[in-house]
Amino acid sequence: MEMWNETSNDFILLGLFLENQTSLPLMFLIICVFFLALVGNSVMICLIHLDAQLHTPMYFLLSQLSFMDLMDISTTVPNMVFSFFSGQKSISLLGCGVQSFFFLTMAGSEGLLLASMAYDRFVAICHPLHYPNHMSKRICAKMIAASWTLGSINSLAHTVYALHLPYCRSRAINHFFCDVPAMLPLACVDTWVYEYMVFVSTSLFLLLPFLGITASYGQILFDVFHMHSKEGRKKAFTTCSTHLTVVTFYYAPFVYNYLRPRILRSPAEDKILAIFYTILTPMLNPFIYSLRNKEVLGALERVFGILSSKKK
Repeated sequence: MEMWNETSNDFILLGLFLENQTSLPLMFLIICVFFLALVGNSVMICLIHLDAQLHTPMYFLLSQLSFMDLMDISTTVPNMVFSFFSGQKSISLLGCGVQSFFFLTMAGSEGLLLASMAYDRFVAICHPLHYPNHMSKRICAKMIAASWTLGSINSLAHTVYALHLPYCRSRAINHFFCDVPAMLPLACVDTWVYEYMVFVSTSLFLLLPFLGITASYGQILFDVFHMHSKEGRKKAFTTCSTHLTVVTFYYAPFVYNYLRPRILRSPAEDKILAIFYTILTPMLNPFIYSLRNKEVLGALERVFGILSSKKK
């Protein structure tokens, strides 16, 4: 194993690909996914801001999801692409800390936000008469603020601890970004207590919200099944299936990756799973919501119609 130069505090990110003939086409594919994510999420944010008919709690939550996805993919992919083409794989201690902080903040905040979105759909479908009181704009704003605040506090605690660990082995992180679990094997102290805290944190920010989402949608599906209106049933199923698709893409690889003990982890598998919640999900979210949502498609026509008429 490569020995660490004690005069340097930099880490080495080994990256996602081995240097072979397939690595270049795969990197260009990731760049295309990155730009699709930037365009898709930016359009969703602008659309929700510009179209008055989308000024509802559900779409305010969706705009925050798009913003989190933008920050999430921008935290990991640009540095990975730069390292790949420049050959400069080192990242400073401060840079690693900043990357880790923003990634963990988005991870925790998005997990809580998805749970808020599930609650919004639960109230809208199961208790529609109480929706204006239970999901007012004020309550929606509090949910968003709580997601950001709790996610940031959790991220700061993990980042500060990870950066203060003594690293006396190789500084080569076998990952494409500064993921804290990938940094722990490099420490020269026993980190089992902290690994237990990672387990607890993952349970609080990912597993419990996932169980809440499952319970919410279980009740929603039960109520939808007993609906008399076929149109209402179809609309509810469409909305729920959209959200469940996002939840599955986000939670499944994340929970599996972070709740496994170290002896069952492998760097190659960790990186493959990380692709789902750091690259693919931020790209898919806006397209899943827009292509299967008549309100969003209608807003696209209205907004771009206004823009085209102004140009004329």
